[in-house]
Amino acid sequence: MKKRSALIKRKTRETDITVKLGIDGTGKNKIDTGIGILDHMLELFAFHGFFDLEITARGDLKVDKHHTNEDIGLVLGEAFKKGLADKKSIRRFGFAHVPMEEVIGSAVLDINGRGWFGLTAGSGDDSPDNNDKDGYSLKDAEHFFDAFAKHLGMNLNIKIDPVSPDLHASLEPVFKALGLALEQAVSRDPRRKGIPSTKGVID
Repeated sequence: MKKRSALIKRKTRETDITVKLGIDGTGKNKIDTGIGILDHMLELFAFHGFFDLEITARGDLKVDKHHTNEDIGLVLGEAFKKGLADKKSIRRFGFAHVPMEEVIGSAVLDINGRGWFGLTAGSGDDSPDNNDKDGYSLKDAEHFFDAFAKHLGMNLNIKIDPVSPDLHASLEPVFKALGLALEQAVSRDPRRKGIPSTKGVID
């Protein structure tokens, strides 16, 4: 069966991003976004989702990381959408829960063509001061997930409970869970001969 892949390049006045994706991969990855914690989280996502993923990104980080962070999510979403093409035979739904010490990160998703994202943060420290050493925050991660979900055409629900005062401990189980859940959703089911929708189409 043909392996699914995509190459997306996007250049604006604010960012220059290239994403090379192999959906049916082994988890090999090479990530260089200029945002250290995001590099690490995307490595975990690719490794646990068995996605071969290369990302290079250059942006106006000296001004603000917002554009680069969000545009990476946008381009990654477009790469998955292109790689999945007509979405024939995919399982469509995926869910996973991953623990890291006291934190449980959950991802529940549906590749239905209608992009939507929501995050539920449990008890704990989700204040604006809960940043990593480079200033990356939970709010930045939300912007990334929102762009990713909407450009892939995926209903994505994420939950972190409790939110740790250590941002790394909050985000690591979530990115791992997202990789596991998305791998489940994009997997082909041999029993499904066409589009996994009673409408017969997923945009």
